[in-house]
Amino acid sequence: MKAIGYTQSLAVTHPESLIDVELPQPIAIGRDLLIKVKAIAVNPADYKVRLNMAPVAGEVKVIGWDAVGEVIATGESVSPFNPGDQVYYAGDITRQGSNAEYQLVDERLVGIKPKSLSDAEAAALPLTAITAWELLFEHLCIKQQAPHSTEKSNEVILVVGAAGGVGSIFIQLAKTLTGATIIATASRESSSEWVKKLGADHVVDHTKPLPAQIDGLNIGSVTHVASLNSTDAYFEAYTQLLAPFGKIAMIDDPEGLDITKLKLKSLSLHWEFMFARSMFNAVDMDEQGRLLNRVADLVDQGYIQTTLGQHMGAINAANLRAAHEALEAGRAIGKIVLEGF
Repeated sequence: MKAIGYTQSLAVTHPESLIDVELPQPIAIGRDLLIKVKAIAVNPADYKVRLNMAPVAGEVKVIGWDAVGEVIATGESVSPFNPGDQVYYAGDITRQGSNAEYQLVDERLVGIKPKSLSDAEAAALPLTAITAWELLFEHLCIKQQAPHSTEKSNEVILVVGAAGGVGSIFIQLAKTLTGATIIATASRESSSEWVKKLGADHVVDHTKPLPAQIDGLNIGSVTHVASLNSTDAYFEAYTQLLAPFGKIAMIDDPEGLDITKLKLKSLSLHWEFMFARSMFNAVDMDEQGRLLNRVADLVDQGYIQTTLGQHMGAINAANLRAAHEALEAGRAIGKIVLEGF
């Protein structure tokens, strides 16, 4: 089968940072699905792994954890899925990724693809939808409501890095399933318009001091922060803005935080990593499949839209290098997607 991988960790500008290869087609056993990959999305996790996890000598490492495809075969222990099912998933970072024609994925991590979306549109959603859902409802513990309920809560969520992949679905989920007021950060006109379109109630510029801008909104104290990038740069501002017993949930990798700043307001800090369940075979691993099905229902009912920002063509090494380069430069709005081999 065709695949794209790497044999050594190299800068994205190097022609061998990602290469086209041929690999044996895997075989499904146990609870695995064999999926024929149709479209993929690219995430910061991809380039972080490429740069920091060198393959075993003589082997090719295949990355990528966002895909749409068709179930081709199932292991002997699989029950909910059948060959022909159209599915979407993020998978398991410890296994071969989705930058290949065929991939094995544990059935518990897989959802039925939204019927109203194309393959490319649906590929933009899995990893970020899981991340955003876990941030909202498991870490920040925001009260969940029926879709588009008119009931407003006193929760105020600040979303930093709101125009990226996770932020783009986080805003939509928060707008659809909670009564919270949503403050998004954006510094460019294009990204500001993007987050407003997705449902942000207010937009502030993260290149300027946040406390003064948010105080000027006259909406009360921030109760929750979804910190999607540069947590170390904004951490002190979070501690100033948050109401007592407020919560911060982050997804990035800050080098150092002074957590003593959390004490006076009894603030809590949470770290979201959507691969935790699959990496450690958690007893509730099937929660990810269930939430993907819930998101698919919300999409098909018209509450959630795709977060596809840019389609970069066919799935090959040259296009994937360009996608990685765009993500590393921080230029992307929404998700970058590739489709077909």
